[in-house]
Amino acid sequence: MAGSREAPGLIADIGGTNVRFALITGHGEPENAHLLRCRDFGGPVEAAENYLSDLGGQRRPDRAAFAVASPLAGDTVTMTNHPWSFSIAETRERLGLGALRVINDFAAVAMAVPYFSDADCAPVGGGKAAPDAPIAVLGPGTGLGVSALVPAGGDWIALSTEGGHVTMAAANAREEGVIARLRRTMGHVSAERVISGPGLVNLYQSLCELDDAPPEPNLAPDEITKRALAATCPRAGEALEIFCAMLGTVASNLALSLGARGGVYIAGGIVPKLGRAFAESGFRARFEDKGRFSDFVAAIPTFVVIRELPAFLGLGRLVRSI
Repeated sequence: MAGSREAPGLIADIGGTNVRFALITGHGEPENAHLLRCRDFGGPVEAAENYLSDLGGQRRPDRAAFAVASPLAGDTVTMTNHPWSFSIAETRERLGLGALRVINDFAAVAMAVPYFSDADCAPVGGGKAAPDAPIAVLGPGTGLGVSALVPAGGDWIALSTEGGHVTMAAANAREEGVIARLRRTMGHVSAERVISGPGLVNLYQSLCELDDAPPEPNLAPDEITKRALAATCPRAGEALEIFCAMLGTVASNLALSLGARGGVYIAGGIVPKLGRAFAESGFRARFEDKGRFSDFVAAIPTFVVIRELPAFLGLGRLVRSI
């Protein structure tokens, strides 16, 4: 049931750590954006009610679009990196919505890509986007999100994938040692196990073990990054460098798999904060290190998405269509 359009639409970007809400009125930009911690609420209904209550006199939304960091199949959504599990139908009913669309979080980011301005992205390396070619989108945060855009008759189709869980391959002996140590405790070592916030911790701890040096306990990803950028901890610096290089491996694998000559966009909560350090890292060199197909990937541009809350752009377009 479509909304009256007099009431606003509600959008939510639900990750493994935070949930961000905003309202969409007419064709305007998202309004009243607010961040909440997922751990503070029993589920998206409670978080949404808290958000709406804080807005006071605003009209309640009659439709909503949620992006979630989890696979979607049927009515039940079970988060990959957070304990939330909820029914889409029950959530719609409890929030009094006429319609609720739930999509993968990186599909929402992918939906935004065609509407980015030059100011929304920072290029890393060379290459030129081919028109009407597939586009790859990925990025590390609490997990590793992966999506793609496929051209379809003058429009785009955003793919919902779980590409963050592909098997991580090593490119040198040091990386082989890291992955071997992670395999002892995890079994399968996916890309997300090393290219994410928790993955950065895994890298740091594995490097300490390789060097027979006790890791500092309870070191958070942002502290590892801080020490790496300040050059105050060699193993933190190496962990961040391997993180960026491995992201280059996964990004180029994705580009080859999709034929993503339209470009590769890196989003998420970590890389945009690295700034120049990411541009100067081994990311692009690893991206182009594809043997006989090095020339193919060298022609593909890579960008860091620096627009704040890019998923809101895709969600806004989606909620207006309901």
